Amino acid sequence: MPTFEITAASADDISMLGDWAHAEGWNPGLTDGQAFFAADPHGFLVGRLDGEPVTSVSVVRYGARFGFLGFYLTRPALRGQGYGIRTWRAGMARLPGRTVGLDGVPAQQDNYRRSGFRVAWSNARYEGPVESGISPPAGVTLADARSLPFALLAAYDRRFFPEARDSFLAAWITAPRRTALAAVRDGGIVGFAVLRDCRESSRIGPVHAESPDVAASLVSALAATAPAAAVAIDVPDINPTALHLAEQLGLTPSFDTARMYTDAVPDMDRAGIFGITSLELG
Repeated sequence: MPTFEITAASADDISMLGDWAHAEGWNPGLTDGQAFFAADPHGFLVGRLDGEPVTSVSVVRYGARFGFLGFYLTRPALRGQGYGIRTWRAGMARLPGRTVGLDGVPAQQDNYRRSGFRVAWSNARYEGPVESGISPPAGVTLADARSLPFALLAAYDRRFFPEARDSFLAAWITAPRRTALAAVRDGGIVGFAVLRDCRESSRIGPVHAESPDVAASLVSALAATAPAAAVAIDVPDINPTALHLAEQLGLTPSFDTARMYTDAVPDMDRAGIFGITSLELG
């Protein structure tokens, strides 16, 4: 009989998961794994069949009350044989008593509902080239986010996420092959966005801003640094202004997911979310 074992992933395993995600058409960032591992080194599980990796799930803890599930994958040839659900259960066992979120692809959403998740909103990935040179509003300047006091940046990010995620955020802005910009007015942050290199369209996330004008200037400035001709942003439909901005920028929808939670939707500044950070970690 084959032996199936679920263990914590190594750093090398997380790099492998990026390859799996690419095969699914998710277009992960080339250096996302560095930030993912920093967020929760124990939060990534791999199922091995006779020693060969065949399943995965990420179950990252944030603070004492929240967790996010992602990377729920089974190698195509082994789907439907029970290995994936065993990995899922091992992952969920790591998050007792927490509100858990995920971004689910359409094919899995019914399965997630049966596990107690409910749809909070939908995300549409908008892709395409973006015009460069869109200026920020009067009084706002764009700065390298890494040059700002980290406490200021972390406090701003906390408005848009259920718990503090300082370890992740620090790695997210400093990992190789990415650019992080903040929009600043009178010494305070009024917008923040990060671009990362991917195999296909460069991804921008998060995009947080006090207004569509600030968001547009951040996206335009980041797109000008992108090695790919096109950029991609996962836009939540809880912010209709964000959807309108994506269309104004000439981007077109290409990929859908649903943000789902096990409990009440966490309190966040929804009007300021123009692009989510990551399908894998929230």
